[in-house]
Amino acid sequence: MIFGDFPIESAAGVVLAHAVQCGGLRFSKGARLTADDVCALGEAGQRQVTGMRLEAGDVAEDEAAATIAGAIPAAHLRLSEASTGRVNVYAQTSGLFVADRAVVDALNRVDPAITLACLADHVAVRAGDMVATIKIIPLAVAGEKMRLAADRLRESAPFSVKPFRAHAVTLIATELPSLKPSVMDKTARLLAQRLSISNSRLTSEIRVPHDRQALTQAFQTVAAPENDEPAMIIVFGASAVADSHDVIPAAIEAAGGEVMQVGMPVDPGNLMVLGRLGHCPVIGAPGCARSPKDNGFDWILHRLMAGETPTTFDITGLGVGGLLMEIPTRPKPRESKRAETLNIGAILLAAGQARRMGEGGQHKLLAEFDGKPLVRRSAERMLAAGFSPSVVVTGHRQAEIEEALAGLRLDCRFNPDYASGMAGSVIAGLQGEDIFSCDGVLIMLADMPAVTIDNLTTLANAFAEAGGRCVVRSVSQGKRGNPVILPRSVFDAVMRLEGDVGARAIIENSGLPVIDVDIGAAAHIDVDTPDAVVAAGGILRD
Repeated sequence: MIFGDFPIESAAGVVLAHAVQCGGLRFSKGARLTADDVCALGEAGQRQVTGMRLEAGDVAEDEAAATIAGAIPAAHLRLSEASTGRVNVYAQTSGLFVADRAVVDALNRVDPAITLACLADHVAVRAGDMVATIKIIPLAVAGEKMRLAADRLRESAPFSVKPFRAHAVTLIATELPSLKPSVMDKTARLLAQRLSISNSRLTSEIRVPHDRQALTQAFQTVAAPENDEPAMIIVFGASAVADSHDVIPAAIEAAGGEVMQVGMPVDPGNLMVLGRLGHCPVIGAPGCARSPKDNGFDWILHRLMAGETPTTFDITGLGVGGLLMEIPTRPKPRESKRAETLNIGAILLAAGQARRMGEGGQHKLLAEFDGKPLVRRSAERMLAAGFSPSVVVTGHRQAEIEEALAGLRLDCRFNPDYASGMAGSVIAGLQGEDIFSCDGVLIMLADMPAVTIDNLTTLANAFAEAGGRCVVRSVSQGKRGNPVILPRSVFDAVMRLEGDVGARAIIENSGLPVIDVDIGAAAHIDVDTPDAVVAAGGILRD
């Protein structure tokens, strides 16, 4: 490869290192100039160009990137098309990303022109997540180096995704007078959310006193799954484990099981217990697992769900990188996409109890605007703006709301816990690979009659123009409002919301750019009372 400045008259076949614009002509970086291009540029006044000329055996960047990426075993992985010397790798299933550092390092040492970057070893990923990227640094690479790199990847896989397998999980919680039942209820909800990434289910919850005998008896009563799902037992102790002979490890042994490890070099998560009863793994969860924040419990849980059996050697090797408390969640790098290729889903929240509407049976979402129930009017505008897939979450007066939506191309999802607040409805809407694999999702309240199709289109365009790597928020005169569009990089955090809260804290703490789009008064107009419905032009119906 010969790199340098070339007189325009001898630049035919040169690959441009920089974009060229001259006399109304424009050629992008990486373009290979033809004889006609050279002639046109010369006539326009261009005197020279900077680029490189391929020599015998050289391979252009896109072909080299595609060849090297194509040598990676393709199970559960998807490759993007090569562009600007880059191929991105995506998970095709939810599972555990496992990397072989030795292979990755060997690939990166073939030639500085060839690079492979991937996620950290043993992290959980969802279908559609980007897990690695291959980038050719210059505009071309020696063919022998490309072939050597590809051969190394054929010999040994640099990484893989181990699919999660759904487990039937029994939760055993021990009780002390000092532990509030509400804390135990929250623990069960959070555990169910943690299990959702693998489609595992919480089959039962057993609560017993915090003593060895009671816990031993609980272990002995756990029934095997009725189907071929693997089983798992997770124990939340009312008091932290203080010794290898404490209640949880002692009860595992008394029930005929084996204690494999007490404690781990991950903080938070130090006080984890790992054992087994026959073939059934048992995790004594550390107290930090009552929090939605990532901790050592998640590391062990993900390995088990992917079919791994962590050994003492594995667990004691987690210390480097095991200090988690001060590490912020960082956005994952994403493939650069054109605006029209972004997939933005939508969730319309229509589950609330409308408590401020008073007695008498009137429901704000069934009030008529322009001759239609408000919930249908909102849904039609969302659909007309092009969001797909589109989900409506129902709850209070489910049957009437869903009847009002009849015939629309929507997925109606019922939130049985709608009384607990907005968070549960957002989570209900986001569950499922169809919407979870979107580049972003619009969160829209169904009781905002002033939001127009144009407003929604403007929000979607702003998100697309930023490549899907931002939060888009509706504002009016600088004051934040609704709707909002959230990128996929924050979906996991959204799944851990609780109570009557939206995504405000996630938006403010994500570290992502926030694009405020002024849609006028529509960002703040909702109809929570009968007077507000009438003032907004609606007609209340019983």
